[in-house]
Amino acid sequence: MRLDFTGKIAVVTGGANGIGLATARVLTQSGALVWIFDLENERPAEVAASLGADACPVDVTEPASLEAAFSQSGPPDIVVANAGTSEEAEFTATSERVWDRTLAVNLSGVFHTVRIAASLMKPRRTGSIVLTASTNSYDGEAGFAAYNASKAGLLGILHTAANELGPYGIRVNAVCPGLIRTRLTEHWFSDAQIIKPYFRHIALGRGGEPEDVAHAIAFLASDLASYITGAALLVDGGQMAAKFGTWNEESAEFSGDRWKLR
Repeated sequence: MRLDFTGKIAVVTGGANGIGLATARVLTQSGALVWIFDLENERPAEVAASLGADACPVDVTEPASLEAAFSQSGPPDIVVANAGTSEEAEFTATSERVWDRTLAVNLSGVFHTVRIAASLMKPRRTGSIVLTASTNSYDGEAGFAAYNASKAGLLGILHTAANELGPYGIRVNAVCPGLIRTRLTEHWFSDAQIIKPYFRHIALGRGGEPEDVAHAIAFLASDLASYITGAALLVDGGQMAAKFGTWNEESAEFSGDRWKLR
């Protein structure tokens, strides 16, 4: 069944690249009037023009910036709180700068986005909000203390917002992507020494593409998910389902960028 967002206003934060861009594209192709909110240096206006969408330069860490952007877009029907950042650092070497910036974007930025969007949705008694969380919302991947903490915190926002906003007809859900090929992760995908052992623990034997997550977001945002709220949907190829790894050389081989059965 084709998703139809005709006439609906959809806002995607961090929509100028990666998962956000793929989501903006899917929503636009499904009829939504999409607004990309992203930092000026990400060229949101140029990216939006290529999709037939609109854009506002936005810093999600600044509530005033978000409020100004929403005043331009108008009350949204759909909000995808996707803007995020990540910086790798060993736990004891994680600086205050890394900690503060990561939580400001990934956690506070989502809080500000959801709070402002929900205040616009409540009088209309309808709306759908989707957060981009992570498999790191659940695990403690080494080297990403700030990122892990920020993404775990999103589950608290998810559950609280779903509970409080449900009476107003506003649904709040999240996607939890695993390793997805984006600008930040491309260097991993191009290194077989990294992805071969990593993908050993993914049931589908490969990493994900931004479109894999975008389609999950679009589903949760759509009327097909009208009785789903407070849910965190794993989009990880089965990674969180595998405890000791799925793949081995006895029955499979690693070819290109994925494991395959012999």
